[in-house]
Amino acid sequence: MAEMRREWIVNAVLAMALLIVPLVALWINEPFYVTLATRVAILALAGVGLNLALGLGGMVSFGHAAYFGLGGYVAGIMAHHAFTGLPMWIGVTGSNQMLWIWLWAALLSGFLALIIGALSLRTSGIFFIMITLAFAQMIFYFTLSWPAYGGEDGLPIFVRNQFPGLNTMRPWDMFILSYGVLMLALVFFAMLRAARFGAALMAIRQNPDRAAAVGISPFGVKLAAFVLSGMITGLAGAMMADLTRFVSPAMIAWQMSGELIVIIILGGVGRLFGPVAGAAILVAFEVIFGGITEHWQFFLGLILLGVVLFARGGLIGLLAGRARHG
Repeated sequence: MAEMRREWIVNAVLAMALLIVPLVALWINEPFYVTLATRVAILALAGVGLNLALGLGGMVSFGHAAYFGLGGYVAGIMAHHAFTGLPMWIGVTGSNQMLWIWLWAALLSGFLALIIGALSLRTSGIFFIMITLAFAQMIFYFTLSWPAYGGEDGLPIFVRNQFPGLNTMRPWDMFILSYGVLMLALVFFAMLRAARFGAALMAIRQNPDRAAAVGISPFGVKLAAFVLSGMITGLAGAMMADLTRFVSPAMIAWQMSGELIVIIILGGVGRLFGPVAGAAILVAFEVIFGGITEHWQFFLGLILLGVVLFARGGLIGLLAGRARHG
């Protein structure tokens, strides 16, 4: 119980820190750091999606960039057609409304996850990892050869999409929107983990044969979790495209999938605020060491190695102690 209380205290500190940093940056007139905090929030949101599959379900997906990139392309393509006035398909027009774009990004990413999950979840271990990677790479190469939407040059979003009541072109408005969505996703993750579905998913992760023996369908439960995971990651991709006002095949590259896994490991696999801690570490290293050397990933690799060897619970586990999770 003491360990659980410490973890909730760490979670509260992280939530407040992520909110206070951009407030201070706004006060000292440094909008760059507000944008950095927004990037942390969006990457953490993508991490929440992967954490659902990896942390709760034990599904080591090396292709989650497919959903992240698909969400980004949905935002970019819909904004592109709204800007040009050209119809996307017969009777279908673009949109610059974030809520509508997010709905489509989540639905299409979930549909893609349904297809990939239905095939890849029939395998396990290294075969599952490689199938998810293969699907993501196929989509990556498709976007490279898609000249209608920029191909390898990517697709710019000239004007950031709109959200009711906010001016998304202002850094603070974009941050508070991203922060709010992240908090909602974390609440959803916590509720799912505490529900019967979460208990079934974790039971399947620990012993699928025993779970099946008591009437739980391992394939169905894992597929449902995989689809939800893809939907959340796709939503994050749409938000990242709006933040950067640019979408490119790099969002679907295997390096992006690797970054999401690194975020989960650094923060703590299965930990509620693990994605927040991991995303903050990743962005901090990119900014601090990236300004010193182009080989900043070397220092990140050292930290990752230390976490894997000496702090299996990630930063959250290190600060909170060996709290039970998952």
